[in-house]
Amino acid sequence: MGGLPDLPPEAFAKQDRAPDTLFYAHPRFVTHIDDAAIEAVTDLYRKLLPPGGRILDLMSSWISHLPAEVAYGAVIGHGLNARELAANPRLTRHFVQDLNADPLLPLEDTSIDAALICVGVQYLQDPVAVLREVARVLVPGAPVVITFSNRCFPTKAVAIWQAVGGDDHARLIALYLRHAGFSVVEARVLLPDGGPTDPLRAMIGRTPTPIVDAQ
Repeated sequence: MGGLPDLPPEAFAKQDRAPDTLFYAHPRFVTHIDDAAIEAVTDLYRKLLPPGGRILDLMSSWISHLPAEVAYGAVIGHGLNARELAANPRLTRHFVQDLNADPLLPLEDTSIDAALICVGVQYLQDPVAVLREVARVLVPGAPVVITFSNRCFPTKAVAIWQAVGGDDHARLIALYLRHAGFSVVEARVLLPDGGPTDPLRAMIGRTPTPIVDAQ
């Protein structure tokens, strides 16, 4: 895989090797984590995302979990099902693209104030390439917020994701982020394993902020 020479290609193989576009051809108007986990995602976004900012919601669907009381300058949604994205009331625009076939984002450099990947990172087959693109479009120092649980479509999650769990999922995402150029990586446990709700964790990456010469 690009950017991860220590991991064999088989680590990012999927049980269902058919194109992802076929799997997501029909809309799924469901939530992929429970209500408590959704509330935890929303609260994290409330703390991290700048009001009025330009938000990129990657691997989105018919709901973005953004706080209802906060207005953003733009919310750009990405996904694999046009009907789901069209039904999302928070998106100001959206695009359909298979990131496993083409990781290049149709966005300008430093045009985004925060990027989100909610319970979708486990499906990326070249996560470093995608996250390098995220780093390119983010304003320096802006966050990419990757939230994840133990729930997934097992036939579409990559092999290495299914082989590990918990802390190792966090370490794996940290590896992705660092190889993609995010020099600051923070891990948070939002809802612990073994509780009454879906477990939920977050990895937050930021690219370096240029040093401004005061002279």
